[in-house]
Parts: sequence; structure tokens; C-alpha cells
Amino acid sequence: MNGIDVREVITRAHREEWARVVASLTRRFGDLDIAEEAAAEAFATAVERWPADGVPPNPGAWLTTTANHKAIDRLRRENKRDDKHKEAQMVHDDAPPEPAGAIDDDRLRLIFTCCHPALAMEARVALTLRMVAGLTMPEIARAFLVAESAMGQRITRAKAKIKAARIPYRVPSAEDLPARVRGVLAVLYLVFNEGYLATGPDTDPVRHELTAEAIRLTRLIRALLPDDGEVAGLLALMLLTEARRAARVSAGGELVALDEQDRGAWDAALIAEGHRLVRERLAAGVAPGRYQILAAINAVHTSARDMRDTDWSQVLALYDQLVRLDPSPIIALNRAIAVAELDGPEVALAAVDRLEPRLAGYHAYHATRADLLRRLGRGQESRAAYDRAIDLAGNTAETAYLTRRRDQLR
Repeated sequence: MNGIDVREVITRAHREEWARVVASLTRRFGDLDIAEEAAAEAFATAVERWPADGVPPNPGAWLTTTANHKAIDRLRRENKRDDKHKEAQMVHDDAPPEPAGAIDDDRLRLIFTCCHPALAMEARVALTLRMVAGLTMPEIARAFLVAESAMGQRITRAKAKIKAARIPYRVPSAEDLPARVRGVLAVLYLVFNEGYLATGPDTDPVRHELTAEAIRLTRLIRALLPDDGEVAGLLALMLLTEARRAARVSAGGELVALDEQDRGAWDAALIAEGHRLVRERLAAGVAPGRYQILAAINAVHTSARDMRDTDWSQVLALYDQLVRLDPSPIIALNRAIAVAELDGPEVALAAVDRLEPRLAGYHAYHATRADLLRRLGRGQESRAAYDRAIDLAGNTAETAYLTRRRDQLR
């Protein structure tokens, strides 16, 4: 295996194993800083040794063992653990077993640790994206539309608060779940979104390992809270979105818009499961939350055999309901796309332009404007909007799509 191949293996291992290594070390040592630093040192050691020694048969196990040794070395150097019981726990890998009935999943424990209600909601979500999903600081900052430096400070403060408050690393009791589940769902939604459409130029445009893990963890949460409508709604939303994955990127690496996708390539089993969950929530007769409404919108889209069959009136009615719950500019932007189908691009463009102060740095805002301007025949303005969207977009498949659309204006 040559050096390029080894680097690719290490990059893949980082994507697939980072969260497992961090979660395992957090369970054992009870310290997020130690866990993250030891994991980072283990990957740095892999970069040094694997090209010369060869890739180990089980990279994940090698990384976990190496990270454990790094953590133990650090604790001994700093003389932070002189208690004999803690020393024994360091030397012997097995931590005390969880009480019967707790979920035996390290990542889920870590999510609930990071989503403690003592932390501000944005800090909970940002910290968990870093520690559990292994997203980079630029990726997390883009998800929140804030500066990378500000996001770094937010995560540092969150870790310090967990340590100072001695927040335990465990799945909370049933009584604790309602106070934490909102943050957990926000984390899983953003992890899924980063997999569905990766924000960085240095990764695959669609990261299946992230979408699959987000779905797996959401299923675990649903097992904990089977009557929670928002958990069911988020799972339905993920399934209906994941069902379209095979049709979303062309063989040439370009994003395929919804109206151009081969609907025969959609996963019928995932769509059926997602629709069933949406129907169950409707039958419950309880006012839906944000994720349930988003799932219902996706159910409308995936019910149409052709883009022309889409019930845009229903989509717009659902967005009107969603805006009352979540008046964010991104929801308003997505609503404007439905408005364009019903009332025309000119009405939609007026709605989109009102969002400019809050979404000027968001590539999808400029991409939406570019498309509406194109439909209105305002080619020069459309081209300028496409240029801005291309400058801001990080996803390689999306950049290729926007570039083709811009170049068609010639």
C-alpha cells in the first residue's frame, strides 16, 4: 500500500472511528478534554507509523488502544489521578457496568452527557457535533452560520462547564430524558444534514457514514421514548431524505436537484417506513412539532410520482404552520421555493430579498435568488447571484451543479 492509499485509510478511519474512540475514552476516564486530546494524539501517531509499519488489521481497535495509552501517560505525567481506585480503572479497561436497562451504546452516552440542560442549547449542540460526530470546527461554524473562532470558544466553555459541574457520563434516567431530548434531536438533525450535504470541499459530497449513524442513534432514542412525537418525526424526516440518496449525485459528481432525480432510484422501503411514521403522528391527534412538520413536507414530495404531481398547496400550508413554530430565515427561504411554484417567481423573489440581511453569507440564499432571477429572465443578475453562491458553497457536488446552471445562462 502506497503513501496515498495509507492517507486515504487514515482519513476514512477518522470519519468512522473518531466518535467511537472519544466515547470509549470518555466512559473510561470521565473527562472530555482528556478523551479528545488522547484521540487526536492516537490519530497523529497513526499518521506517523502506518505508512512505515502498515495499516493494522483492525484500525479502530488500534486507535482505541493507542488513545488509551496516551490518556494514561498524560494522567500519570500530570499526577492527576493518585487515588488507587482510579489508578486501577486506568490500568484495567473495563469500567463498572451500567445498571440493568441502560443502553449499551457509548455514543448515546456521550450525546446525553454533552446535551446536559446545564449548558446553553447552542453550546450543547456544538459540543456534541464536535465530540460525537467528529465534525471539524469549520463544519460546525458553517452549520450555525457563525465565525469559526466564536464556535471554538463556545465549545471550550461547554467542556469546562461539564468538568466543573461533574456532569456524569451516562444515559440519564427516564425522568431526565424530557429535559435533554430536545438538544439530542437538534444534534442528530445537524449530524444528518452534514452527511446529507457535506459543507466542506475536502470530503465526499454525501457522507453516508454520518446519515447512517444519525438514523441508528435516532432509532435508539425512539426505543427510549416511543411516544415522543418529535423523535418519531425526526426519524421519519431522516428516512424520507435518506431514501433519495442514490439519486442525489450524478455519475459525474454533480448534485441532482429534486425535479431532475430518477424517482425510480429512491428506496421504496425507507419511504414506506417514513410515510407510516408520519401517518401515525397524524392519527395521534397531537399538535405537531418542527420535525413532524418537516417530515410531512418530505412525505408530500416523496408521494409524488413526478415533480409536476407535487401538491404545492399542501407543502405551502405545512410551511405556514412551520413558520409559526420556527420563524427562522432558513425556514422562510424554503417556504419561498413553494411560493414560487404557486404564485410565481416574482412573488417569491420579493420574499427572498427580505431575508438578505440575515442570510447574506448563506450560499443557499444566493442559489435560490439565482434560480428565481433566471426564471424571470434577468440573466445578468442571475449570473451574479450564482457567482456568489459558488463562492460560498463548500460541497463539491453542489458547486458543480451551480456552475453548470450559471454557465447555461450564456
